[in-house]
Amino acid sequence: MFRQSPLASPFNAFSTADEVLRDIDLTGRTAIVTGGASGLGLQMTRALAAAGAQVIVPARSPEKAQAALAGVENIEIAQIELMDLSSIDRFADAFLDARRPLDCLIHSAGIMAAPIGRDSRGNESQLAINHLAPFHLTDRLGPALKAAGSARVVSLSSRAHRLAGVDFNDPNFVERPYDPWLAYGQSKTADALFAVELDRRARAAGVRAFSVHPGSILTDLARHLSPEQVRAFGAMDEKGEIRIDPLNDLKTVQQGAATALWCATSPLLADLGGVYCEDCNVAPLREPDDPRKDGVRTWAADADLATRLWALSERLVGQPTTSW
Repeated sequence: MFRQSPLASPFNAFSTADEVLRDIDLTGRTAIVTGGASGLGLQMTRALAAAGAQVIVPARSPEKAQAALAGVENIEIAQIELMDLSSIDRFADAFLDARRPLDCLIHSAGIMAAPIGRDSRGNESQLAINHLAPFHLTDRLGPALKAAGSARVVSLSSRAHRLAGVDFNDPNFVERPYDPWLAYGQSKTADALFAVELDRRARAAGVRAFSVHPGSILTDLARHLSPEQVRAFGAMDEKGEIRIDPLNDLKTVQQGAATALWCATSPLLADLGGVYCEDCNVAPLREPDDPRKDGVRTWAADADLATRLWALSERLVGQPTTSW
């Protein structure tokens, strides 16, 4: 059953991270933000910490993360490699050993339109980093999320989910030619479906899940794009300067971080989950042939496909989930 229906949110496409958290006190709460030392994740980390949360930032390079977060209070940094399940396990084990409840888990780390690459199990790199790593990390941190009593998991999807659904027959581009944009679109659809199924499985334990389109923001995520490709997306004007136009999805980093933080903290979502959000609201549902750019396509919000993806994800990581 689809539950995509916009709310009477006080925020919109122009809202910023600071505005969303202005009246939110996170003192005593613990959050984990993957990718929390760069781009949108860095802005989320700063905003959560400023609101009183203790924020753990798992990073591939703790040294670089330390430099990026210099001067920010309420921060802890740990090492993780999202392409390596054993590294995810080590991070999760260390967190669980501390017996701390986890109130908020934001999956902000990701790659876009990357050249073909594979993890040790042969999984295509965009699917591995953007979906399978969050899938496995969330499962491993399940006991801490449950211990919080009321926790939220937020995965960064994208309007790029419109490019492709999940190819259940060949998710890793073994038989079909590799296309970096189809691979990216598939991973973003997977992020949205993950939230649907996780919410169904976890809500009885007080854990709710959301997926988010943050907006089109020019960050290091675009490192695999040529200048010509960036200009083609309209992200830069004729002078080579970044174009900001929230009504047309072109946002600042502050605006781009807002929707994920809204999903992580808004009282309006206390009894809701498993939905795809954008512009600090629940996004409308769109049919595949709908020409409008906003909203979530039905293939990224379908409960049956979400259940099917969960089973596929367990096979791709090589082990069943244990928390949900």
